[in-house]
Amino acid sequence: MIFFLMALLLHIDIVSTAIDSQYCSEKVTIVHIVVCLKQVPDTTEVKIDRKTNTLIREGVPSIANPFDLNAVEAALVLKEKYGATVTVISMGPPQAKEALRRAIAMGADQAILLSDRSFAGADTLATSYTLAQAILKLQDAGGVDLVLCGKQAIDGDTAQVGPGIATRLNLTQLTYVSKIESVDADGKHITVERKLENGVEIVRGNLPALLTVVKEIYKPRYASLPCLIESLAYEPVVWNAKQISADSSQIGLEGSPTWVETIFSPPLREGGVILNPGDENYDKEFSGLIDTVKKIVAEERSKLVCS
Repeated sequence: MIFFLMALLLHIDIVSTAIDSQYCSEKVTIVHIVVCLKQVPDTTEVKIDRKTNTLIREGVPSIANPFDLNAVEAALVLKEKYGATVTVISMGPPQAKEALRRAIAMGADQAILLSDRSFAGADTLATSYTLAQAILKLQDAGGVDLVLCGKQAIDGDTAQVGPGIATRLNLTQLTYVSKIESVDADGKHITVERKLENGVEIVRGNLPALLTVVKEIYKPRYASLPCLIESLAYEPVVWNAKQISADSSQIGLEGSPTWVETIFSPPLREGGVILNPGDENYDKEFSGLIDTVKKIVAEERSKLVCS
């Protein structure tokens, strides 16, 4: 009887070990996910500095870029599914800490603010360089498997920063991602669904990778009360230009090859000419309109030739 029980226990232990081994072999672990988040002016409260033609951010009501919050949510879902550390980074003035605190309230593990006067006035090229330098520092410290960005910021609508980061860090670039199908950390690849104008496509790319996500990927969660209270006291880490080893010639205004020449509100469009074939002067008015269009076209062509 004793030998029977010992054999039975040994059999159970072997089966349990086999199950644990199978589970561990299937479990995928993502070590580190970085999310780029931008604080943007509330679109109803945009103010412009007429001397520099840049947005005035100080003292202006600001919000976290909505598309970036979709990226934060995607990172948190991956964290819950695969296991990972989620770091959120942002470049901006001290007030951008509020946007980072929102990400912490949602469930991000840590937040880093890139803040330095020399970063001011950066275009998308300089911004992507600054963020890439910060991600590179995180890579050196322990590795980065995945970088997530919103598809674009609502203040500039360029959709250039994410691809710029990917190019600088030589990461696989997957844009307009609407669904993350699977992640194979051992095989070093990720499969996603990309939103196209007339449909979707399934793409597999190598890790590490950078994804820009659309709002359909996940709706940002509401923070629980305990997490919300905890985030209020959270103080993001702040890195300046020196701490990310930034080249001064590639940051801020100095590192921005593009600039805004002028900003203005477009004039109200006047009503067009309406011709009614039944009118008595229709033929005359139509002929006059054709002559006017020909004249405008000729003038525009002459400008092109002269330039």
